[in-house]
Amino acid sequence: MTSQGQTALRRGPPWPRAEIRSGVMGVQSTREARARQWLGRWPRKCAPECCIVPRGGHKSACKCRGVTLVFDRAYYEKFYFDPRTAVTTQAEMRARAQLIVAYAGHVGLPVRRILDAGCGTGMLRKPLEKAFRKAHYVGLDVSEYLCERFGWEHGTVDTWSSPTPFDLVICYDVVQYLDDRRAARALANLGRLCRAVLYFGALTTTDWRRNCDRRRTDAAVHMREGSWYRSRLRRCFHEIGAGFWLRRGAPLTVWELETAG
Repeated sequence: MTSQGQTALRRGPPWPRAEIRSGVMGVQSTREARARQWLGRWPRKCAPECCIVPRGGHKSACKCRGVTLVFDRAYYEKFYFDPRTAVTTQAEMRARAQLIVAYAGHVGLPVRRILDAGCGTGMLRKPLEKAFRKAHYVGLDVSEYLCERFGWEHGTVDTWSSPTPFDLVICYDVVQYLDDRRAARALANLGRLCRAVLYFGALTTTDWRRNCDRRRTDAAVHMREGSWYRSRLRRCFHEIGAGFWLRRGAPLTVWELETAG
């Protein structure tokens, strides 16, 4: 872990302590009380000037495995807007949003700030805002084209910073585009950006061999084993499963057998 990552762990927010009672109803009520008390320690609204500002200039391109990827209109026309070659659909993203919303509700997380890191065309935004009506959604993307078209914040997940962390952070199919050094920085940065629940995914070597449709999957990425990601994420998070990670120290009750161990 980098020294910055270690500092982030030591200087985590002062989580309120509360008694954990036995029984499902007891844990549920305690869970909600702790979460609401904890939420009150942070600003409920985020003014535009409080949002994250990218450090230095970021170009809408990256070099991956010797191939320079340009995240311009042509890239998104191929992988998102053309139904014949799109890597996902609105229905798939609605289902993903429902999963995220359901888990946040399951652990009793009051969501006031959402970061969608690498939000792309923003397919998660509407269902998340519909579910979390009081939440402030921040979309972050490296593509100048998308930022101009949709109004996202322009930056990269390995260098973006915020004076106030987010209750819910989503970073899906993003980090595989970064080399090992930048990817490691990105995972450490997620620990600083997230104060409760992280939803994370990245294409792994096993996914490439066994799970994905290679005709519709971008192969110009850095292939890594799932264990590479897990070992680094576990420095700041507890693994829940199904892509969910719980920030260490967050005042949310999770049953032992509801975690990945």
